[in-house]
Amino acid sequence: MEETFEITRKTSPTMYFIGVTTGQSSIRKVFPRWMEILGRPEVVLEGVDCKIHDDPQVYRRAVAQIKYDPLSLGALVTTHKIDLLNAARDMFDELDEYARITGEVSSISKRAGRLLGHAKDPITSGLSLDAILGSGYFGRTGGEVLCFGAGGSAIAILLHFISRPHAADRPRRFVFVNRSQPRLDQARQMVQNVPTDIAVEYICCHTDPNINDGILASMPPGSLIINATGMGKDTPGSPISDHGVFPMHSVVWELNYRGKLDFLHQARAQEQARQLTVADGWLYFVHGWTQVVAQVLDFDLTPELFARLEQAAAAARA
Repeated sequence: MEETFEITRKTSPTMYFIGVTTGQSSIRKVFPRWMEILGRPEVVLEGVDCKIHDDPQVYRRAVAQIKYDPLSLGALVTTHKIDLLNAARDMFDELDEYARITGEVSSISKRAGRLLGHAKDPITSGLSLDAILGSGYFGRTGGEVLCFGAGGSAIAILLHFISRPHAADRPRRFVFVNRSQPRLDQARQMVQNVPTDIAVEYICCHTDPNINDGILASMPPGSLIINATGMGKDTPGSPISDHGVFPMHSVVWELNYRGKLDFLHQARAQEQARQLTVADGWLYFVHGWTQVVAQVLDFDLTPELFARLEQAAAAARA
């Protein structure tokens, strides 16, 4: 039987934000300012809140709205990037290389009636990490990478490092720690298909943060420690306990910029004693959104235009 969808006919050009708690995002204040700068004040943003690992039909309905309504322009996808593509892969006319490799979409757009899916995270995480680490970081420090979480953002970060042409910009070792085995299996499958000299480890740790504390303590000085779990924003808590000790001189990156951010506060508490560099996800947020907006609205995101959009976002955040 042919699948049918109930489509809402929009009266204004609409871009969607598919997430969990979209109403709490700073993009609500930022987006109208960006549309003024871009000369597109008629474009509105609409949030679509889905449960984590929601019913596949929920994702299919969201994709159908974009695909079949002329004024639905596209979407940015956050937490549901892998689940959405798993549910609606057949509805896309084209996926970019990163989407095919990572099995996720963070950007949905249309060109000449064709529905396109892009995985922008390898690009946006790379831009953010370059600003945080600078060039040759791993060659200078000998640090490694510990990433709590193995979802789309985590896989994209590894893919960014794999793509770096200079050995000094690639860590010797990248460690995934995740609460569920399927995500680790997906990451392993992705890595097997991409040649790399990075030693990748996959650790399944269900709910005990004390185990994660031990893994954290085993990392060498200067390592990059990432919270890509969504804990502290989409779900409560932190992947480590308050007794976890960060490696000396390490860089700690919390991918989120809003929520309780327990992991970020744990790092801030040790910032001076352990000589840490601590960053939240604000720059990642700005890069992520500007890349997808440029894809959906089909404009060239020059460095000069990005600087204007970043400045407007910072003013809205303040």
